Amino acid sequence: MSGTDAGGFDLSGALMEKGDFSGTNFKESQLSKAYAPGAKFDGADFSNGVVDRAYFNGASFKGAVFSNAVLSGTTFENADLSDTDWTDAYIGMFDQKKLCKNPTLQGENAKTGAPTRESAGCGPSA
Repeated sequence: MSGTDAGGFDLSGALMEKGDFSGTNFKESQLSKAYAPGAKFDGADFSNGVVDRAYFNGASFKGAVFSNAVLSGTTFENADLSDTDWTDAYIGMFDQKKLCKNPTLQGENAKTGAPTRESAGCGPSA
């Protein structure tokens, strides 16, 4: 599904384990309770989407955009979040604390120019 247009689709509960979704347009899509450990979402755009309670353990999101997305209850443990944009995304305080501990949460998004840690509401890395 790499590079396809899934904008506006309802993919709730989708089983996406180890799939390649690099460069896919997920704008305004719903991925509630998606299960995608080890999947590749490099350069994907989740802007204005609802990606709540999804499981992305060990997935790769290099250069992905989550601008204005709802991400409450979503798990990004061991995920590669380098160069991602989280501008105006709703994460929730508890989930944000876990997100800010991810060592790959750094860099700047090439598409939007947003600094990764700052756009996620995290302070400078220690």
